[in-house]
Amino acid sequence: MYDVKITAIRCADYRDLQALYENPIEHTCSVREGQQWVSRAGEKPDGLCDSAWETMQWFVAELAAGRGNFYDGWMRNPYSALISCNDGFRPVSFLLERIDEKTLV
Repeated sequence: MYDVKITAIRCADYRDLQALYENPIEHTCSVREGQQWVSRAGEKPDGLCDSAWETMQWFVAELAAGRGNFYDGWMRNPYSALISCNDGFRPVSFLLERIDEKTLV
């Protein structure tokens, strides 16, 4: 198995859509650009948003298992993926990258 580095690389904030459609909420996403986590053996890292994990889980599992090259050459690095969480009001884009050293599980 491989470890997978997860990096938040872009946080968007669509205030116009929030004003039109979202109910007021006190706590929004706490992910910040540049934050990193490491998934070991394809498991969800501590502190990573549950909703974001649901979106990226399959890709992380594939990378952890040594697979990649999603969608026949989508990414320049075949052992990576760029995935966004499913929050339509403040989506976060995450770069998933396989760490080349294998870990014992």
